[in-house]
Amino acid sequence: MNAPVSIDPSFTAAPLSDAGEWDAYVAGHPDATPFHTRAWCEAITKATGHRCHLVTARDASGALTGILPLHHIRSPLFGQALVASGFAVDGGILADNAAVAATLAQGAADMARALGVPSVELRGGLLPEGEDWTREEGVYAGFARDLAPDDDTELLAIPRKQRAEVRKALESGLTVTTGRSEQDRRDHYRIYATSVRNLGTPVFPKKLFDAVLDAFGDETDILTVREAGRPAASVLSIYWRGTVMPYWGGGTAGARRLRANEMMYFALMCHARAKGCARFDFGRSKLGTGPFAYKKNWGFEPQPLVYARWLAPGEAPRDTNPNSAKYRLQVDLWKKLPLWAANRIGPLIARGLG
Repeated sequence: MNAPVSIDPSFTAAPLSDAGEWDAYVAGHPDATPFHTRAWCEAITKATGHRCHLVTARDASGALTGILPLHHIRSPLFGQALVASGFAVDGGILADNAAVAATLAQGAADMARALGVPSVELRGGLLPEGEDWTREEGVYAGFARDLAPDDDTELLAIPRKQRAEVRKALESGLTVTTGRSEQDRRDHYRIYATSVRNLGTPVFPKKLFDAVLDAFGDETDILTVREAGRPAASVLSIYWRGTVMPYWGGGTAGARRLRANEMMYFALMCHARAKGCARFDFGRSKLGTGPFAYKKNWGFEPQPLVYARWLAPGEAPRDTNPNSAKYRLQVDLWKKLPLWAANRIGPLIARGLG
């Protein structure tokens, strides 16, 4: 028998009385990700203003049997959607079993109707089976593998051609720093903003990175590669249950010449192992893109990712893909913007991507 679903579309996060329950359920579930946590959901709301609604399922005794955090993303350019979870590559339904998952999926659709939102987007987790839901595959792949037991073995695990590039980086005199200080944050954001501008993509608000760093504390840090003290590449990573997730990273225009990205990711592998991690999650990439090929060059095997979407009758899905032909002209123009202009305008646009 399906557990009843509890929906309250008026609150922005779990009520205070439920906060401990939310934390405990995520902590005790083997399939939970950082994107299911209250810390993540509250950080996204704090940084972007997008309200978080928690759909829950309970058994007859009142104990939680499943949760589904949904961010209500609103954008004049990209429309509205309930997204699980906002600005995440995973998340979705977290439940004790398939029956509870079905109940949560129904609750998400009911909430969308109640709020007048045309779409629900689930990224990962248990996927709904109902006819009102469509599965989306063949767009993204994830890349993850175990870390080697020591630095030398880690280097040998990288395919020969890419290993040669890493060796050159290690011999180049580049230095690496890690931390969470204001200087680390400023350097990282400047590099990340430059990198995404060069790709033709609007940058996320700086307060999004700050909110995640503050919410997760020591479970996050920033690793920066420097040439003569000047930042060349930088990545903000999340550490979750023995896995390091390099989440927001980029490099300057000269990073390729310096092989700063090679230094950055190899240094992160070694740094993460020293922190007790045993696995490296390289994140997701779109099939057929440069990042997809780059991760394969490191010896990571792509694993297809399947997402799910509910649409109200007569509605079309949001198009937030920068590779879409719809945005080709905008992408080309964005690459030519001065960095100060891209950094001022970009967050206003990017906060609507979710």
